[in-house]
Amino acid sequence: MFSGEMVTGPLLIGIFILAIVVLLLLIIKFKLNAFVALLITAFGTGVLVNMPLADVAQTVTDGFGGTLGGIGMVTGLGVMLGKFMFESGGIESISNKILGAFGEKKSPIAVALSGFITGIPVFGDVVYIMFAPMLRVLSKKTKISMVTFACAISVATTCTFALVLPTAPPLAVAEELNIEIGIFFFYALISAFVGMIVGGIFYGSILNKQDHKNNHFYTFEDLDEEEAEMSKSGKGKERAKMGAGKALSILLVPIVLILLGSFIPLAVGKDSAIVPFVTFIGNKNFAMMAGVIYAAVISRKYITKTATDIMTEAADQVGLILLITGAGGAFGKVLQATGIADYVAGSLSQFSIPILVLCFLIAQIIRCAQGSTTVALMTTAAIMSSTIASGGVSPILCAIAICAGGIGLSLPNDSGFWAISRFFKISVTDTIRGWSIGGFVAGVAILIFVSILSLFQGFLPGLMM
Repeated sequence: MFSGEMVTGPLLIGIFILAIVVLLLLIIKFKLNAFVALLITAFGTGVLVNMPLADVAQTVTDGFGGTLGGIGMVTGLGVMLGKFMFESGGIESISNKILGAFGEKKSPIAVALSGFITGIPVFGDVVYIMFAPMLRVLSKKTKISMVTFACAISVATTCTFALVLPTAPPLAVAEELNIEIGIFFFYALISAFVGMIVGGIFYGSILNKQDHKNNHFYTFEDLDEEEAEMSKSGKGKERAKMGAGKALSILLVPIVLILLGSFIPLAVGKDSAIVPFVTFIGNKNFAMMAGVIYAAVISRKYITKTATDIMTEAADQVGLILLITGAGGAFGKVLQATGIADYVAGSLSQFSIPILVLCFLIAQIIRCAQGSTTVALMTTAAIMSSTIASGGVSPILCAIAICAGGIGLSLPNDSGFWAISRFFKISVTDTIRGWSIGGFVAGVAILIFVSILSLFQGFLPGLMM
């Protein structure tokens, strides 16, 4: 179709739009696995812009390998860490502790906090499966709308999934933008908490008032069976569960190490003798490995499987996640190598859109279009990386704005949309009210928050340009 040098100019926009449309059709219409769909799109995009075929293959390979080289180990270790917390009963203990502290009337706040914490080491669907029976019982008992509970848990969990390390999407964004992950973690964690409060708790309370006003409640006709299932103690003596404090310590070990490695050099200066040591222990891969070893040791008396079995099961679960993430990196690399990323970013920049808003909008558009938070964030980071590097706004804040764009406006092309609807047994309309709109509210709240932070980036630690 094309000859000579690679395509340039406005035609790049057309190829970019075509690539996104093809990606959507492959995933949504033809139900193709996202890993294969991303690779097809990456190769096809390179060919369409007339990149030499050998370069197309090499670019895809480099993008895939570079992405996994940056986040592969820490993603696998993160899944293992979450698996230990789940198998030991630690996640259940954390949830029960928080619910006990807040009481039934404020249970949506407790649910949001539980989802916020457990969403860090555990993937969303697992959290929904674990919480769904308990939340349906709570809704029946407290008369608080089930949509409110679904909003609280789904928004809180997705805020941490999209923003808080060691989950794959923020790791991929941090790697693409080459930012300090400890500092990124600190500000992203606070931003995610803001999103949870506004989108999960405040907006959720509005939904509860609406449902009470409209007398819109679920009957829970099948709840007797679920309550009986929840009350079963299992065969034989019920095993002991890890306490909430111990479970939280599993999360804190890698987090504290990463924060030490990032902030101590800022405090004592990079020439201090202690810097090489704290930088080493604060390395994301070492910190996560230390966390997994610690989890294996303190979980021994609470788990029925061997530590090796738990690690093996976690490794099996992480395989497809890494493939999809790596393929997203390959697609992003092609967008960069072909000049599409720079041209798209430059074209949008002509509209004088603030860079933080631009980061959010591109991520949100791609998220709505194809459903995957991970793919949306990685693609946006690739498109915006050059603009961010010369944009005058802290790359840390730009990374958070990108991640915020991956929250909310989840449509039926998103598997998470159906997971929420199915596990909580709420209608499609209520899923849109509670999750799609609730997540969007959270994302906008985070965008506003980082925009405020950008006014003080010259004074806040780690954000100086």
